[in-house]
Amino acid sequence: MYQFTDDCLTGIAQIDNEHRKLFELINKTMDLLHNEVLQDKYHQVREVLEELKDYADIHFANEEAYMAAINDPELIIQQKQHMAFREKIDILDISNIDELEEQHGTLEELLQYLVRWLYQHILSSDILIGKMPPAEEWRAKENPCVFTEEYVTGIPLIDGEHETLFEIIGEANALVKAELLHDKYDEIVGIIDKLKDYTNEHFRDEEEYMEGINYPGLEAQKMAHQAFVTKLAEISLEQLDENQQEYLEELMEFLFGWLSNHILKSDKLIAEVEG
Repeated sequence: MYQFTDDCLTGIAQIDNEHRKLFELINKTMDLLHNEVLQDKYHQVREVLEELKDYADIHFANEEAYMAAINDPELIIQQKQHMAFREKIDILDISNIDELEEQHGTLEELLQYLVRWLYQHILSSDILIGKMPPAEEWRAKENPCVFTEEYVTGIPLIDGEHETLFEIIGEANALVKAELLHDKYDEIVGIIDKLKDYTNEHFRDEEEYMEGINYPGLEAQKMAHQAFVTKLAEISLEQLDENQQEYLEELMEFLFGWLSNHILKSDKLIAEVEG
C-alpha cells in the first residue's frame, strides 16, 4: 500500500484531493493484481488502469488551469512533465493489456513506474505550485540565492551544509548574469557535477542525523531527497547545449525553489522534534 503522506501536501485543496485519488487508484490496481482469489482479475485491473489514465488527464488539466490562473512561472515545465507521463503510459499501451497471465510483468512495471513518477513529481514539482515568484521578479534580483535567517534550523551541521548548497546554486545564478560569457556549457556542467556530489553528501548526513534522533519523518524525507536526486540525474546536457541561457534560468529557479521550500516545510521540523 502506497501512502499519501503529509510531505506530499501542496496546501492546495483540489490538487491534494486529486493526488489522493491517484494514490487510491494505484493501490486499488495493486490490490487487484496481487489478489490470487479473483478469477477475472486482469479484466478488472485493465478497467481500473483505464480509469487511472483518464483521471490523470483530468488532474493534469485541472492543475495546469490552476497554475495558469495564478500565472505560475513553472507552468511550462509542468506541462512538459505531464506530457512525458502521457507518452510513457501510451508506450506501455494499457488498452492492449488483456487477461493473460503473462501480462503480470507488464502490469507490475507500469505500477512501479506510476508510483515512482507520482512521488517524484509531487515532491519535486507540485509542492512548488504557487510558491515561486514571477520569473521576471526572480531574474531581476542580483542574487536571490541568499541563505538568510529564515532558513536556519538551529542544527549546525544541517545549516552549514544548506548554506553551501545555496552558494553552489548562487554560482549558477552568477552564470545567468554573465552576459559577456557566451558559451557557458563547461562552467554549467561543472556546477551541476558539484551540486550532485554535494547534494548526495548532504542528504546522507541529514538522514544519518535524523536516524540518530529517531526522527519520525525520516521515510518521508528520504522520498523527498530521492525525488530531488532523480531530478538532478535527469538534467539534459543536450537541451543545455542547445539553449544554454533559458535552460540555466529554468534550472536555477527549480533548484532554489525546491531547496528553499524543502528547508522551510520539512527540514525546520527536525529541530522541533529534537527540541
